Amino acid sequence: MARILIAAWPFAGHINPCLALAIELQRRGHEVAFYTGRSAERSLVGQGLALFPFTAVDEAAVHRTVFSPVSTDWTNPSRLLAVLRAWLLDTLPGQVLDLERILDRWSPDAVLSDVSLWAPGLVLAEKRGFDLGICSFALGCMIPGPEAPPWGIGLPPGRTPWHRMVNRAIGWLADRQASGLRDQTNRLRRQYGLAPLTEPVHAHLGRVALYLVPSIHELDYGRRDLPASVHYVGPLTRVSPDPADRPEWLSEASGPGPLVHVCEGTLHAQDPFLLRAAALGLSDRPCRVIMTTGPHRLPSELGLESFGANIRIEQWVPHDALLPLTDLVITTGGAGTTLSALKAGIPLILTPTEWDKFDNAQRVVEAGAGIRLAPRRCSPRNLRRAVDRVLGEATFGAQVRRLAKRLIEPGGAARAAELVEQHLVLDKRSHHDDSYP
Repeated sequence: MARILIAAWPFAGHINPCLALAIELQRRGHEVAFYTGRSAERSLVGQGLALFPFTAVDEAAVHRTVFSPVSTDWTNPSRLLAVLRAWLLDTLPGQVLDLERILDRWSPDAVLSDVSLWAPGLVLAEKRGFDLGICSFALGCMIPGPEAPPWGIGLPPGRTPWHRMVNRAIGWLADRQASGLRDQTNRLRRQYGLAPLTEPVHAHLGRVALYLVPSIHELDYGRRDLPASVHYVGPLTRVSPDPADRPEWLSEASGPGPLVHVCEGTLHAQDPFLLRAAALGLSDRPCRVIMTTGPHRLPSELGLESFGANIRIEQWVPHDALLPLTDLVITTGGAGTTLSALKAGIPLILTPTEWDKFDNAQRVVEAGAGIRLAPRRCSPRNLRRAVDRVLGEATFGAQVRRLAKRLIEPGGAARAAELVEQHLVLDKRSHHDDSYP
């Protein structure tokens, strides 16, 4: 048995893939603990997983930073860079303090890190001399390379010399704009006695012993420019074992017409533009609509009380219960919802708003499994037309069913756990004092 520490941000889209992997590692007899925020405690404790909560990292401040209105304004690069600096780098000394205490007292045999929680990859793996695994959450690998468009704005791949040249130019500009982040990164590294980076952070993270991508090669444009440490393992999702999680009313949701699920993600805190467009555009249409606001928002708070008889609005419905009944998913493009829909063979309409969602949406479009609708164009009329198109054109269904079969093939959490054992654990299993934590 090995002792494995997983360090992750407590956001649903980040913690859930790590949680699926942790449960599989635990099933194989390993002892698994998380370093994350207390907001994830209920999910972890319910699975018998130990929690080392943020102490030197201010979880509430991180939530305010990442989900502020500024974080969704991708038209202002300087403001976006300020958000990234506050989230990823200003918290790094606190991460180091917390994690060094855990490493000293709990002595894990292996460490896995969320791709965006940077202390393990930028400081501790080198400082403490351990092999590190990265667990990503997005549809594509964030390591830069000549066969990938610049990350973050949802560009298509460079299939022609002209497009490749444009992508390189945009990548150069983005790298120049991010030079301040790299300077701060190197100042932090010098404080810990480490040499400055001569490459982007995500290129540096690509040098780890194991890099897990919860997707498939096909959804990452078939890249051949990645290090051998990168493995596409398929979606890291888990099925709820508790039948009580399935709402009773869902059994009555079957009926004539397609079922459309609309969601803005578990932590969307801005204007509910997508829910409103769906409520107005799909009201009394020949389809059934189930909309979810997220557990952090009450339907009554969003001004969506009046809608057609074919629309039901809830805070949350478990995907493993809802998706088998669903014909179309409309979403802002969070990786968890997008991958769950694709794995279930459901086409998508995506209105990406921030972070990795632009790239997730573009990958779905390139795969022929859905369409992308910009938030500024997401009117009731345009959304209704998009729904009619996706449900009316058989090619979308055929493509997404093909993708669903491909997404299952790598093995998901089982394959990821095998790779952790092969590349990180090996014969490093040791005896520990079980008195901590």
